[in-house]
Amino acid sequence: MTHVLAVDDDESVRNLIAEYLTESGFRVTTVGNGRDMAAALAADPVDLIVLDVKLPGEDGFTLARNVRQTSNVPIIMLTGQGHEVDRVLGLELGADDYLVKPFSPRELLARIKAVLRRFGSNRSDNPAGHARREGDLRTYRFSGWELSTGTRRLLSPSGQRVELTNGEYALLMTFLKAPRAVLSRDQLLEGSRLHDDIYDRSIDVQILRLRRKIEADPNEPRLIRTERGAGYFFDSDVGN
Repeated sequence: MTHVLAVDDDESVRNLIAEYLTESGFRVTTVGNGRDMAAALAADPVDLIVLDVKLPGEDGFTLARNVRQTSNVPIIMLTGQGHEVDRVLGLELGADDYLVKPFSPRELLARIKAVLRRFGSNRSDNPAGHARREGDLRTYRFSGWELSTGTRRLLSPSGQRVELTNGEYALLMTFLKAPRAVLSRDQLLEGSRLHDDIYDRSIDVQILRLRRKIEADPNEPRLIRTERGAGYFFDSDVGN
């Protein structure tokens, strides 16, 4: 049974999420702050986290950053404000989707299913659960890098493992399947199947994050290149 951890300091929101998701066949754990969230993750692996931004003590942004240091478990962030800066910050920190309060539990359920459908679920690799995309098992090699789709393991030319968030992995896979082809923002959104209501700026954020991980100098990228007025292209041969 898919296990969802809901983190929100509003008890009524926690109860709403728990009741609706439980009725929909999910196992749900709810907590109200970062300390209890850490304890819940240590006690039992989860398949997805629903994380409120505004929490007592450490806020949701800080908690998302902490999770991303050790896990690729999908994160859907909740906020009472729909400001672009909050959405961009959440994406930069590794969130997989974003929902503005007040929200419909039906919409939350749809987004949870969409995230899990995109990336699958595997809880065996780390304490918080580790999302893994289902599909063909292949190894992609480019410019000394190596990406194994079965384990989602990305190795640098020096042999160092580099952790990717779900969004970064999906975006990199889109580029690897179409090397040197100029891809528009719409094509990247469709190819990587990111957020349903996502806007163009978020692709730029995802690309910036990915560049920071695979480029020797993110300010002078040699792999993910910008084609002004058209989009981006992956400037490398890709082998299997």
